Amino acid sequence: MARTMRDRLFGKYAMEATITVADQVTPAMRRIRLETDQPIAFPYSPGQHIRIQLMDPLSVQGILRPSETLRTYTIWDLDPGRTAIELRVHLYAGDGIGLKWARTARPGDRVTFWWPQGDFFPREAAYHVFVGEETAGAAFGPMIRALGASAQVYGVLEGESPEHDLPMPGAPSLRRVHRHGAPAVASQVLLAAVAELDLPGNAGAAYVAGEAGTCRLVRDYLMRERNWPRTSIKTKPFWAPGKRGLH
Repeated sequence: MARTMRDRLFGKYAMEATITVADQVTPAMRRIRLETDQPIAFPYSPGQHIRIQLMDPLSVQGILRPSETLRTYTIWDLDPGRTAIELRVHLYAGDGIGLKWARTARPGDRVTFWWPQGDFFPREAAYHVFVGEETAGAAFGPMIRALGASAQVYGVLEGESPEHDLPMPGAPSLRRVHRHGAPAVASQVLLAAVAELDLPGNAGAAYVAGEAGTCRLVRDYLMRERNWPRTSIKTKPFWAPGKRGLH
């Protein structure tokens, strides 16, 4: 279908960009920087994601396999001039089309991305708790930066090993724990670390992200053992074994 038709249908929701940086941050995390042809006019809240278009949704393949057209990535940073977006992309084990794109993306590649979406962003609260593993770090970084230095921040970030820890400027109070080969699914390592957190009551806001089973375990623990209201806990399951499109 002609590009003019695509622009008419999707132009106000999508933008073109060029990859200018694609390098490793950790053994399993890539930094990918997208520079746009014009300033980004879309509204954005830290913690939201964009969708990278990997296949033309109006092509024959896109129509036949719509689930294979877009993949979701949290915005790590939006340039103050609103002409560049940085991503932190986790290189999980697998062979999906999103993983292939993340591994092979190179400077000079052209990319179409769809505007920021999602409701996983900071809320007003007395203090804030962040709990998750490698995939959650890409969302937690911009959320914690947005809260500012005066915010009370607690939480736990899990990784496979210390070299997999995503640098988190502005979040020195977050505890780091490591699986060292233990399962990331329904992680007992992360749950045990949450149980050790010394929190000032239950009047905070909790942000729990990562593997779906672990999110449920942590949410249920906070509600059952710490008497947190369900409405004070925001969960974001980014992945689950054998499933796609949870973001």
